[in-house]
Amino acid sequence: MALLVVDLMVVVWLVIIQYGMSSWADSYNGGNPPSAPAEALRGMWILVGGAVVTGGGLLALGWRIPSLVQLVVLGAGAGLLAYFAARG
Repeated sequence: MALLVVDLMVVVWLVIIQYGMSSWADSYNGGNPPSAPAEALRGMWILVGGAVVTGGGLLALGWRIPSLVQLVVLGAGAGLLAYFAARG
């Protein structure tokens, strides 16, 4: 249960704070290229790496349900950030 709370906090931080603040700052950036898609890609790779490491580690320990939760929650967050990066 604690891993789920930590996962959700990381996903919310990456989506709202990192991507949200970058896209907000891009609206005041003038003619410069936007930095929000790069932040979304960076966050996506952080979540994909976290899903592989934690989900794979828990699966190797034989904990199937916690590993599945890790893969689903972090994978969904990575998918959301990938969508934001592609939308650009």
